[in-house]
Amino acid sequence: MKALASDTAMVMAAGLGKRMRPLTASQPKPLVRVAGKPLVDHALDRLAEAGIAKAVVNVHYLADALEAHVGGRKDPQVLISDERADLLETGGGMVKAQDQLPDPFFCLNSDNIWLDGPRDAFHDLSQRWNADEMDALLLLVPHAKAVNFTGKGDFHMDPVGRLSRRNTGRIAPHIFTGIQLVSHRLLRDAPEGKFSTNILWDRAIQEGRLFGAAFTGLWLEVGTPQAIGPTEEVLRRA
Repeated sequence: MKALASDTAMVMAAGLGKRMRPLTASQPKPLVRVAGKPLVDHALDRLAEAGIAKAVVNVHYLADALEAHVGGRKDPQVLISDERADLLETGGGMVKAQDQLPDPFFCLNSDNIWLDGPRDAFHDLSQRWNADEMDALLLLVPHAKAVNFTGKGDFHMDPVGRLSRRNTGRIAPHIFTGIQLVSHRLLRDAPEGKFSTNILWDRAIQEGRLFGAAFTGLWLEVGTPQAIGPTEEVLRRA
């Protein structure tokens, strides 16, 4: 198996968790329990299993509770990127944490739950990574491997893996799992303050440097309270 492309991941954990209300009225979304374990621990445990040594976790909403929960971990070691003053969204969050992150670094949402295939998600990405060609490599699943997902999909992927956006009102075959491998080149000349990674992805698409990798496992969307039960049922059967 090809070595991991990075020993560090950024875990996006600063959001307000509005879609998960009322469960997030008194706790941050990453601490919502699914199958007896906080969402953020599902993500951090997968990092540890893959051999990723360090996780940079950004915090904003109810930050003290989240920082206290993850701060004692040793595997992976957890560092905090503090966004208490301003919620910076996904792009701004990566830029703020950039000095704590090697080039390249993995990035994943703290509410991700997935079941790996023959390779884990991070080795799937590492297997496809080409720093000369790519600014970011997104882990994608087809609709059939996306449990609880009700959207229209996110991307089209050409035969070599280059990505393009779904056209408005149409369906796209590939869904972004929330897991990616990112070069610092993607973050160059970024806007200041709060902004979405979509701005950087769109530039990379124009330059032919946004790529996708097909995930060999099963991905479960856990965006709302209603998704927790079906997710737990899949995990029980796994």
